[in-house]
Amino acid sequence: MFEAYRLRLTSLLPFYRWKHRVTRDTVKLDLMAGLTGAIVVLPQGVAFATIAGMPPEYGLYAGMVPAIIAALFGSSWHLVSGPTTAASIVLFSSLSALAEPGSAQYVSLALTLTFMVGIIQLTLGLARMGTLVNFISHSVIVGFTAGAAILIASKQLKNFFGVEIARGGHLHEIMYSFWGQLSDINYYVTAVSMVTLLSGIAIKRWNRRAPYMVVAMVLGSVFAFILNQIWGSDITQIHSVGALPQQLPPLSAPDFSLDTIRDLAPAVLAVTLFALTEAVSIARSLGARTGQLVDGNQEFIGQGLSNIVGCFFSGYVATGSFNRSGLNYQAGAETPLAAVFAGLILILIVVLVAPLTAYLPNAAMAGILFLVAWGLIDFREIRHIIMTSKSETAVLSVTLLGALFLELEFAIFSGVMLSLLLYLNRAAKPGITTLAPDPDEINHSMSSVEDKTLEQCPQARIMRIDGSLFFGAVNYVANALQRTTEKRPDQKNILLVCTNISYIDLAGAEFLVQEAARLRKLGGNLYLSNLSAPMAHFMKRGHFDEEIGMDYIFESKSEAIQAIFIRLNREICRSCDKRIFNECASIVQIKKAA
Repeated sequence: MFEAYRLRLTSLLPFYRWKHRVTRDTVKLDLMAGLTGAIVVLPQGVAFATIAGMPPEYGLYAGMVPAIIAALFGSSWHLVSGPTTAASIVLFSSLSALAEPGSAQYVSLALTLTFMVGIIQLTLGLARMGTLVNFISHSVIVGFTAGAAILIASKQLKNFFGVEIARGGHLHEIMYSFWGQLSDINYYVTAVSMVTLLSGIAIKRWNRRAPYMVVAMVLGSVFAFILNQIWGSDITQIHSVGALPQQLPPLSAPDFSLDTIRDLAPAVLAVTLFALTEAVSIARSLGARTGQLVDGNQEFIGQGLSNIVGCFFSGYVATGSFNRSGLNYQAGAETPLAAVFAGLILILIVVLVAPLTAYLPNAAMAGILFLVAWGLIDFREIRHIIMTSKSETAVLSVTLLGALFLELEFAIFSGVMLSLLLYLNRAAKPGITTLAPDPDEINHSMSSVEDKTLEQCPQARIMRIDGSLFFGAVNYVANALQRTTEKRPDQKNILLVCTNISYIDLAGAEFLVQEAARLRKLGGNLYLSNLSAPMAHFMKRGHFDEEIGMDYIFESKSEAIQAIFIRLNREICRSCDKRIFNECASIVQIKKAA
């Protein structure tokens, strides 16, 4: 009874699972990790809000309450949730066509989308659908992230160089507009951007532990202040982000009108897919390093609750952040309390230093976003995908080009659909290997005929199917077996080794029955061996084994070969010189006696 109560308690309050890990020492470590994370999220939150088309303070709000809720109701010890580049740019791409970015209507739409995303995430988690993220190929993530990074940089060209570029538009439109304004570049603005960018690169290279974004923003702001003091802001035209509200996250409410929900539905699906994939992938990656088994369903629940609650505290879509989660792990965090501390400390920081953002130039923010964009492109993984897999390269290319020249949500869906189509195409063509006894192996165990050019029995063929025998693969396997009997008509007896048939459905079982009937008409038989327990159970439950014939289904290849040998045409055996089976020795003895 106590065990049942404990299991019920941990399902409702998942933080109960790791309470035993909390000690005085771990609290100290988590507090320091949380402080580090709160400092880092300060420039990132403002940057991500800028990417999302939201007022800058909303990027910080998204790193407060949502981070705390996700830590308490998720399963990962080190995952830190909050605003991310990918979620921000998908949000901007989805909402900029519906409302003016930064406007009250735009913010309302963002909060509504966040609530809808949270509801779907929570529903999927409660329905135990955590494995859904496994259907999103890693190449989709790499391609989308690279495309999003290029878009981030392109959309910041106007702030980086101080030129006027219309908001929105695809990559080619932005670049065309920028090309026409090269003569209008503001060199004061560009100098501030370059100082921020180069100082960030230098600090990151020389001291990886330093908060390079914070330092680079400070240096860029100081440089801009000096330029304004020397030449005046009227000449330099260096504009600042503006002071952030010096307050706690204000209460907010989404728009639940049916028209708004209908308009946001396509974007919600794209954001949900990517947000869940990002969060669970990061959690599992860190879990592999620490030996923690991450519960994908619980992460769905944690992410869903964080967005549902967060949207009422002015937080837009939050998900797992790779940068902050990795930093959290490296900073020595031991429990999810580190993420809780980070959210609480961020609230204090905003209350204390929010007015200082009045001195933060847009150009310095553009330099930081250039750094963010460059860090998002995984050149090593892109090269690895291109060198190793043509199909994954196609998925990467479609997603990347879709992100650059179409809509971001379409890029995600197209990449996922292509991944699934390629997977289904592979699944529909299971490996079919012809086997024969190998004289070079111990006990003449079976090897591939194609690999070693082994002799086959003229009257029987041994084949192994590697994959699932389901409705999508039946036609491919049927054609392969039919081509076999057409090329070698005397091989009317076929033994299918079913060791590697991972799954069989009704269509697959009915195909085996039909194949057995076809071979009997030709004067041979179909034999099955090494059925897995699930396959044997399925065949028995549907009485397919009786239709094939219980005398033709065996537990091992050796038993099947003995049964096949008994039914072979002895006249052909006497004239055969292959002698590939052990049983062929008896034919030799009969031949000598004669």
